This record gives sequence, structure tokens and C-alpha cells, in this order.
Amino acid sequence: AMFQVTITPAAGKRLIAKAITQHTDVKKALSSGTVVIIAGTTNGYVAEEILKLTDQSDGFMRRRFFRGITFPPSIPTTGSGRFPDESEFPGDVVLVNGKWQKGKTVYDVIDDLKEGDVILKGANSVDLKEKKAAILIGHPKGGTIAISMQAVIGRRVRLIVPVGLEKRVTGNLDELAERLNTPGSIGPRLYPVYCEIITELEAVFLLSGANAALIAGGGVCGAEGSV
Repeated sequence: AMFQVTITPAAGKRLIAKAITQHTDVKKALSSGTVVIIAGTTNGYVAEEILKLTDQSDGFMRRRFFRGITFPPSIPTTGSGRFPDESEFPGDVVLVNGKWQKGKTVYDVIDDLKEGDVILKGANSVDLKEKKAAILIGHPKGGTIAISMQAVIGRRVRLIVPVGLEKRVTGNLDELAERLNTPGSIGPRLYPVYCEIITELEAVFLLSGANAALIAGGGVCGAEGSV
């Protein structure tokens, strides 16, 4: 049987988060290893689901679980795309052998990560054909994705990118990065990464074994960005 459903961006984030908890590599690292959930709006849902799974949800709030953020023009951000008041930023969510290390960030644990560990990092662009993602960069040293790649490339730490279909792009991410990263350009830079992407499509498969396809997008009255 075939079913058609409409998924809002927020519902898509929740669907992706639930699927992440069923990912084999994530479950292994939660059992004996380290899982780093880097702060971001999609990963806020991921952190909620993983902390709920491990009975540690008390004390976590999604509200300020992000660094760079895309707001409407009416809401100001800093020159690097961050919220002006970060006093309530809780840090990333780091779990070692399934135990939440409260207050820790990826910067605190990056040198200790090893093969078998998992980094979960959101993205701003996703190429569905090439199964590739990219992250907008405001930080002068490349931000959390740059520090993460030290472990991903240097020690084969697993990089999984939860990213909603609303962030799909049709252009070549490497070519787009070349344009944005060229000296003299203005605005954020772009960092393409090869990784395992988990969109709503992969989430459906992880949770049910069913194959999903994107057939339409958009909406109004709260359904903007739906798929």
C-alpha cells in the first residue's frame, strides 16, 4: 500500500530525531563509546529523543540549543550569525557510555574521540542526489564542523548529519562553496562534507523499513516549508 503524508519542518525534525535513536552506530556508541550532539535546531530534537531514551531528559531545553541561527530579518543576530545574548547557551550534549556529561561541548572532548564514536551535526544545505550536506560558516576558524573534522578524518569518527528536506538545494555544493569562499565575497562561508545524511526519507526507512519519496513541497498557515 502507498500512503501520502504532509510533514512540517518541525514534525520532520522530530521524525528524524526518533530515527536517529534507532541508528545502529548511535546505539553502539551509546552503549560503549561517545556520542556528541552538536547544538543546533534539528539536533535539539535529537538530543531530546536520545536523552529520553537514556532516562536523562531532566534539565535539557531546546530553546537555546544552537550557535549559528537563521532568523527572520526582524530579529537581529551578530556578524557571525549568532544570537546576541548567549548567556543561556547550555553547551552541546555529550554522552559517554550513555551518561550525559552536562556542560561539555565538542571542544572539550574532540581529542578523546576515537573510531566507533559518533558526532551528530546539523546542516544548512543538503544535496539529495549526491547524499552530501553543507554547513554555513560564520566562525573565523570554521566553527564546530571544522573541529569535528579533525576526528572524522584523523580518527575515523562517524559523522551523521540530521537535516530536513526543507534544506535541499539543487546546485553542486562544492561549486557553491567555491563561490561563497572566494576572497572578496561577503557573508557566511560554506563547508561541504561527505557524511551520512538522515533526512525525513532516511528516517522513514530507519523507523519502518518503508521507502519514501519526496513528491511536493510548500504550504501556508504554519505549513511553510512542508514536504
